[in-house]
Amino acid sequence: MAEIKTERLDGYRRLIDIARDLASTLDLDILLSRIVHAAAEVSGAEAASILLYDDAARRLYFQVATNIDEPTRRGLVVPLDKSIAGWIVNNRKPVRIANVHEDPRFFGDIEQTTGFPTDSILGVPLITKTKVVGVLEAINKHRGKFSDADESMLLVLGAQAAVAIENARLFQQSDLISEFVHELRTPLASLSTATYLLLRPEMSQEQRDQIVNNIHNETLRLNSLASSFLDLARLESGRVQFRKSAFSIADLLYECKDVMTSKAEEDHIQIRVESPEGLPVLEADRDKVKQVLLNLLSNAIKYNRPNGSVIFSAEASESEMAIKIQDTGIGIPEQALPHLFEKFYRVREHESKASGTGLGLSISKQIVHGHGGRIEVKSKVGVGTMFTVVFPRGSRTQPGK
Repeated sequence: MAEIKTERLDGYRRLIDIARDLASTLDLDILLSRIVHAAAEVSGAEAASILLYDDAARRLYFQVATNIDEPTRRGLVVPLDKSIAGWIVNNRKPVRIANVHEDPRFFGDIEQTTGFPTDSILGVPLITKTKVVGVLEAINKHRGKFSDADESMLLVLGAQAAVAIENARLFQQSDLISEFVHELRTPLASLSTATYLLLRPEMSQEQRDQIVNNIHNETLRLNSLASSFLDLARLESGRVQFRKSAFSIADLLYECKDVMTSKAEEDHIQIRVESPEGLPVLEADRDKVKQVLLNLLSNAIKYNRPNGSVIFSAEASESEMAIKIQDTGIGIPEQALPHLFEKFYRVREHESKASGTGLGLSISKQIVHGHGGRIEVKSKVGVGTMFTVVFPRGSRTQPGK
């Protein structure tokens, strides 16, 4: 009995340390990782996970787990009405289950997808005031069954975690919004000046037509900026879930070429697809991969030279698929290369060549990294640029640590 009391006291001391740690962390990814590792530790569990609740879509999705890697996790959505986590959200109560396979609420698809066997679960709701943020789950008790003490500890941790998650989200949103507002100033200033000039009586019809054309272009750019910003915000918050399927990468390369052909022909740029026979399928979110490739192909055309070319190619190894976009364009200065994937970054030397939102490469990087891949760039001024996108060919999971 004395030993149990000592363990419980040590557990609550650990919770105090964890609370202090969570309160000082505003990076959402780091915060969530600390929460799940703490949950596994204080409950004596093999693994732990957090599922966040999307109130608008009424669904739960895995945001972080000690036993599932990010590429697999980003595709896992849990139904609200046919899962243990969904029951916790709907009823706002904790759940302890010794054998999940005997419980009709158990959503077995997750076990099949991850390959991680689940025996027992202790789950608690993450609640701030009257709002359900998600569910914190401890999985597979190391010794015996989850106890009242485990549930009490996880409820305390869950209450701390819910507040910390909301604080981190608010900080993340305010940081993103401040960047977005800063970027809005330039096009809004242009529109303000243009409308002021239109009101001047001395403006000729030709000048008025030019100003109206400028207003139209700036309006299109604002719309594109807003759409891209929302896309990036959803990706950074982890709310974009990848819908994976197996598909032919060669077919996708030709599809992207067809989409961009008319744009390329305007500047007499040739797009050539090179893919070896028998290229294996890629397991990924086809629409998101297409979004990345179209963005890179668009840039390769936009920053090319008249009568230039773009080579679009793919090759596979046993575990990876590499897609390359090589152009004969103006190239990127060496000092700009480390900043290319930063939000709103635009190469100064390219600004007179073409306008953009400065978000395309940031979005592409988020999508590629979300699949567990990587994106690389090599460039030489006056010679051209080559982007290489590498995806793992299939889903992988990793054991908890």
